[in-house]
Amino acid sequence: MRTMDTPQEDPSNIPFQAIIEQSLAGIYIMQDEQFVYANATWAAIVGYTPEELQGMTLRELVAPDMYETVLHRYYQRLHGEVQSMRFHTRGVHRDGHIVDIEIHGSRMTFRGRPAVGGVGIDISERLRRDEELRRSREQLQQLTAYTSEKLEEQRLTIARDVHDVLGGMLTALKMDVTRIGRRAETAEQQALTQDALGLTQNIIETVKAISESLRPSALDHAGLAVAMAHDLQQFSTRSGVRHTLAGDDAPLRLTARRATAVYRIFNEGLTNVARHAQARQVDVTLGEQDGCFVMTLRDDGQGFPPSTLASGSLGLLSMTERARAVGGELAIDTGAGRGTTLVLKVPLL
Repeated sequence: MRTMDTPQEDPSNIPFQAIIEQSLAGIYIMQDEQFVYANATWAAIVGYTPEELQGMTLRELVAPDMYETVLHRYYQRLHGEVQSMRFHTRGVHRDGHIVDIEIHGSRMTFRGRPAVGGVGIDISERLRRDEELRRSREQLQQLTAYTSEKLEEQRLTIARDVHDVLGGMLTALKMDVTRIGRRAETAEQQALTQDALGLTQNIIETVKAISESLRPSALDHAGLAVAMAHDLQQFSTRSGVRHTLAGDDAPLRLTARRATAVYRIFNEGLTNVARHAQARQVDVTLGEQDGCFVMTLRDDGQGFPPSTLASGSLGLLSMTERARAVGGELAIDTGAGRGTTLVLKVPLL
């Protein structure tokens, strides 16, 4: 470290000296690549006193990997190539640790000569919090993806058990009741067996419906487009909302995991329309664009305020995270009185 023979500038020669000295931001002036003025805040950022900073150079205070960049930007401002500049750099603290600093600086005249002056803010803590937040979001996304995957596996397992095991048992029961009915000797016995047959058949249909709701067989055997067309038809039948489906005749080149995610987001979208939109028409378009499968789901309902998106409702958050989990993205365009449009993009094979 070097010090200059010239003492720290007389406070009377620096305007607003009291304000500068009490500033929460670090304030500096440089000439000849050296610090000729620094307030207490700037000095504290790098662990020195203002007097000790007198005469110290950029090379002494800037991290080696940032030195050439900072020096270049210093001369850009000094020579008037750039009037002012804002950038992030890394300084070296007196004890050797690295300090992240946000610099705001511009060309000025000091003691009758060109100089560079500006403000520096220690952003190390902010960057640390940002990094923690980024990691937390990443972990949340990983957890969401894992949870969705495990839930889908459980859905598939339960659907198969319900269909194959319980369905098989009910079919056997129906056959037994049928045989008993053939041996019925009285009208009352025949009526009872018919009632039992009817009840058994109703249970079989209910089991099939539960199995389909857990994991549609069409999704595994006929493909995504067929499953979506089937669900759209059922949606219209139940809700009375008209629908159109375009692009379902084209092959959809998606992995099984991504196809499942698309299907779940599509169904959640239909559920939202039924519950909230008060729509008369739903239009669904399937296609490809820039290496992605694209699904657009548009309704003509009442829409909702965009602020709802910012507040992160559970249903919308679930759809968004499910899209991210398979490398896709979900865009939602809505507004009070103008309906809602969902645009889902998922990478193709």
